[in-house]
Amino acid sequence: MSELMLKIPTIKDKKIIEDFKEEFIVNNEIDNMFGCGSLNKFDNFEMWLEKIEKFSNVKTCPSDRVPATQFISIRISDGKMIGMVNIRHNLNEQLLLHGGHIGDCVRPSERGKGYGTIQISLALNECKKLNINKILMTCDKDNIASAKTIQKNGGILQDEHISENGIPFQRYWIDLNNNN
Repeated sequence: MSELMLKIPTIKDKKIIEDFKEEFIVNNEIDNMFGCGSLNKFDNFEMWLEKIEKFSNVKTCPSDRVPATQFISIRISDGKMIGMVNIRHNLNEQLLLHGGHIGDCVRPSERGKGYGTIQISLALNECKKLNINKILMTCDKDNIASAKTIQKNGGILQDEHISENGIPFQRYWIDLNNNN
């Protein structure tokens, strides 16, 4: 399998990001674009870029939100965009319960190939650079693939809760001080 790399999106990535989003639309999964900096809620790419840039800086991030860095994951061998990762620099009360430090997704056509595990591993390296050493990740209880991806990256199940929508979800902690 090809390796992935994470990069912060720029205007030069417009086409590959729009193609990525279109795949979710075609597959009727537009509401499953987790870790995408709300890309699914923007019709204008440039406005989305402005939003993620604003949220990346503690000085410009809205006071009711937490600073976050948005990444796209690119397959090195062919430059195809495989997924997205959003790293929240700290947690507010809401994210401490549901959401955590890392949100991510892999495009529908590339799932089941191990890219989610690689993408999270790369995100954990970025967390180290941000001095985030204890990372919370959450996933719906019935999302077995996400749970396995988190576990493969050192995630330890802390507990389970029920969301406001009545959907059971799990909270996992990854302690980078105890991992590689």
